[in-house]
Order: sequence, then structure tokens, then C-alpha cells
Amino acid sequence: MVKIYRLQYEQVLNTSMDEAWRFFSRAENLEKITPAYMRFDITSPQTDKPVYAGQIITYIIRPVLGIPLRWMTEITHVVEGKYFIDEQREGPYRMWHHQHHFEQVPEGVKMTDIVHYSMPLGIFGKLAHALFVQRQLRDIFRHRQEAVEAVFGRRS
Repeated sequence: MVKIYRLQYEQVLNTSMDEAWRFFSRAENLEKITPAYMRFDITSPQTDKPVYAGQIITYIIRPVLGIPLRWMTEITHVVEGKYFIDEQREGPYRMWHHQHHFEQVPEGVKMTDIVHYSMPLGIFGKLAHALFVQRQLRDIFRHRQEAVEAVFGRRS
């Protein structure tokens, strides 16, 4: 049986719903919240437009030792101002399903990321997950939280 892992991160943004949606629904902003060492490079055109169902986004990341990995995701669901979902079509994971939720709260906008993923390569993938993938994903999402605070400011 394939092991499916789950990550969930929540953050309240010091901004309006319109500003949050405008920023996160454009793939061009992914680079701004991805750790620099990954040398994130979007290779698909027109990433300055809002996401839409069926959109394919291709990019190259370098998560380990600068080795380039190609990744292709499809935006499978979009409810404007509420959520969108991207799913890996080609890339380093056996399965990757990432939900991006946005909710207006008194303090600003609560953003929730929920990721379900599984590793390829059977026992070797499980070993890689235990040794570094799980930690690296946590570090990436921690970096994203800090980068998002830099974009929108800290809540007071």
C-alpha cells in the first residue's frame, strides 16, 4: 500500500482578501516565496494571469545539490477568492495534491495550505522521506511563511 503523507499550514495574513488572492493566484509569485537555494524557474508562459482550472504550469527546481528537476502541475479546481488546487502531473513525487484555501477573518485573511503527497521508489522513497524530504518540505513551508510576512507585513 502506498503511504500518503499530509502537511497542513495555516497563517493569518495582514492584508485584504483581494490582495491575498491577487498575489497567490499568480504563478509568477511562487519564486518570491520559494527558498533561493532551490533556484526556482518557471518555464511556462503567461504566469502573470490568475490561475484557472486546466492551467498547466511547468518549472524547474533544484531541491538537492543543485540538481535540476522538472515539475509540471495542473490547476484542477478554482473557486475565485476561496481556494485553488494544484496537482502534480510530472515531477519528483508519486502523487502531489496541494490545496490553497483563503478565508476572511477579523485579523485579515487566513490562508491554509493542505498537501497530500506520496513518494516514488517504494522503500527507497520512504527512506528518502525519513532522511530529508519531510524535513525539507517543513523548511520550505516555514520559509514561505516568513516570505509571506515580508510581502504583507506582520500582523500587529
